[in-house]
Amino acid sequence: MRRADAQVFRGDTERPERYSTASVVLCYRHYDYRLYPLQLGCPMFRTTGKCASLMTAISIAMIAHAQPPAAPTAPTPVPRARGPSLALAVEAAQVAQATCTTNGYKTTQLIVDSAGVPVVMLSGDGAQERTQMIAATKAAAAIRYNSSSGEVVDRAKTDAALAAEIKADPKIGTARQGAVLLKVGNDTIGAFAVSGAPGGDKDEVCARAGVDKIKDRLR
Repeated sequence: MRRADAQVFRGDTERPERYSTASVVLCYRHYDYRLYPLQLGCPMFRTTGKCASLMTAISIAMIAHAQPPAAPTAPTPVPRARGPSLALAVEAAQVAQATCTTNGYKTTQLIVDSAGVPVVMLSGDGAQERTQMIAATKAAAAIRYNSSSGEVVDRAKTDAALAAEIKADPKIGTARQGAVLLKVGNDTIGAFAVSGAPGGDKDEVCARAGVDKIKDRLR
């Protein structure tokens, strides 16, 4: 309803009269249970009190509606999955980095927990940016198939279904050698991936050097 076209019904004849919408309120007609916009202070409701009661109810409802919503409950923190301690992960990554540097390779080292979530990443000076992404795909393959990524590569060569599954996995895409598992007894608690050497077999040598340094202290 436009401001200039507000219609007010007064009296029992319900003859419309035009008023500015700024001067009308919603009042309750006491005899037929219908709602009509009536002029503020209309005589027929002065004595009944219906209009005042309705306006009070509307005011209360508007105040209640204006109350701010209750603050959302904070989600319960979820601890990281089982994996190597930070100290051991850093130590292993540094050993692998030093091994690759000694062999003349500029590499990235990535250690993840049993859910594939990163614990430590060390990207050596001069390592290409893409080595970080490739190391993540190697670690993802090792965790998903519970074996070294090199073993996954070998299986995919003769298993078309596995090769298709790897290709369809956005976390892997292409199977590459260079990641090994972190084990405590028969339990896999993470994976260690290296990327950047000229060949996955050379990446794996560095990764195994790091794992050998800490494997007896993994819990």
